[in-house]
Amino acid sequence: MTAKPFLIIALLLSFALLTTPTVIMAYTPKVGDNFSFDEVENLGNGIGNYAGYTEQTITNGTETVNGTIANGIVPVTYSFSWTYSNNTGGTNSGTESGNFTFSSVTFLYVKGNDSQTGYVNPYVWFCMNNSLPNGGTFYLLNTTMTVRSKNYSYFLPSANKNVEAIYAQGNSSYQRNDAYGQFNAAYTWNAYFDPTSGYIIGYNYTEQDTNSTVGNGFTLTDTLYITAASYSLTAAASGGNSDLLLIVIAVIIIVVVFVAVYAVMRRRHPKRSSQHSTVPLITPPKGPAVKCPYCGGPVYFGDEDIAKCEYCGREVQKQPPVS
Repeated sequence: MTAKPFLIIALLLSFALLTTPTVIMAYTPKVGDNFSFDEVENLGNGIGNYAGYTEQTITNGTETVNGTIANGIVPVTYSFSWTYSNNTGGTNSGTESGNFTFSSVTFLYVKGNDSQTGYVNPYVWFCMNNSLPNGGTFYLLNTTMTVRSKNYSYFLPSANKNVEAIYAQGNSSYQRNDAYGQFNAAYTWNAYFDPTSGYIIGYNYTEQDTNSTVGNGFTLTDTLYITAASYSLTAAASGGNSDLLLIVIAVIIIVVVFVAVYAVMRRRHPKRSSQHSTVPLITPPKGPAVKCPYCGGPVYFGDEDIAKCEYCGREVQKQPPVS
């Protein structure tokens, strides 16, 4: 017998929940798309000449799509202000603004950029193709990023709550040769994007710079998160990855469906009674057995004078006792 149709349908749907990804179309930037952000860069944990030295740069900025988008080329206006300080008493500050364009197809800067220096033909840092699947790769500036989760729960400090995000990570290294000196620099970049639009929500960057030849080194961290945006963010379960929650829910559904199917099958196939058993039934002994003269099988006599052989079924006459 088969299970009820609705149970089969429920089972198929529960499997589909785990195995069928949601189809998401890549977002097309629109005039008026914008976000504001806070960024904090810290240098510390120094060794050698950098032992005990610290510095910090705080930046506040905005990026706004401000014109007609043609052939995928997106015009953007940017502005930001920054303040710098270190533990030796040095301070500085400044502002900057301007315009640039980028391609919403390749995500490369096309004409100008928002004050990105030291990069060769860089990609934008503030948005990605939101239709990429888990495991998909893309670039931020010159770093290869891999999508780790499409349903990540990211804590947004400016909103004091967790929001749904696409989580991507990049790991790489380069040779630093600038005002800080010459170092081997290795870094990890964790970035979080709005699943609906692909625009930035926040990121955490950690870099370790070392020069074993002269014994110098330091750690550089860069944390950024949006403070306002034109795109709406979706609240997420606090403090966890909602991918895990979806998997748990799907597993529970599958278990419930299997239990229901099993219960129905048990009701339709009751335990077989002894009368349907494939094991031959033998009549309980009524007294001492004698051999059947026809097949040698056991014949049991009670008070009757004639009994049937248990094996061949032929009637056998009880023999009178020997006097």
